[in-house]
Amino acid sequence: MSAAVAWLIVGLGLPVVTLQRRTLALGAVTLQSLVLVGLALHAAHDSQELVAAVALGARAVGLGVVFLLLTARTRDPRPMRAGNAPVRRGGLAVALALALTWLVPHIGLGSRTAERVVLALVAFGLLVAATSGATVFQVLGIVLVENGIALAALQLPGTSWLIELGAAFDLTLIALVAGVFHERIFAEFGAGDTAVLVSLRD
Repeated sequence: MSAAVAWLIVGLGLPVVTLQRRTLALGAVTLQSLVLVGLALHAAHDSQELVAAVALGARAVGLGVVFLLLTARTRDPRPMRAGNAPVRRGGLAVALALALTWLVPHIGLGSRTAERVVLALVAFGLLVAATSGATVFQVLGIVLVENGIALAALQLPGTSWLIELGAAFDLTLIALVAGVFHERIFAEFGAGDTAVLVSLRD
């Protein structure tokens, strides 16, 4: 993986951490997924790997369309403000990514650059899922982690195309289920904000 592609993938993950607009964050994640598809197509050497790359492409486009429709159907009546400023969230995400890079040993991918990108995506996704009150952003955090896992599968030497497919779709189902929960929360409370769930009682 070249440094330019690595920076592009990481750079497309940061807007999900810092942006407030759901459509822009969704566009960044979808574009990031398509970059991974490009990597998979470039690395495909036989028909099976080509099938895996096409499946990654179908996943990227499918998730993008599903969540675009979901955000269009569940527009919040007022903007939801995150607890931390965008610069602070971005700083926390970068700090977590650097900490993981320092703490986690080599994980056997094709290059250390690829390992750093995978760890950065996992760090960004975990931070978004843990700190955002907006359910859509929590789902996008899951997709960021999933993109990291898909990249790890692509960069792992000797990886079977079945493993690549499994890595691509293991968290996709979780993301889709989380999307359904987002729509249910919006239908019940009129907002896609997890803060409204504190009103629930046994």
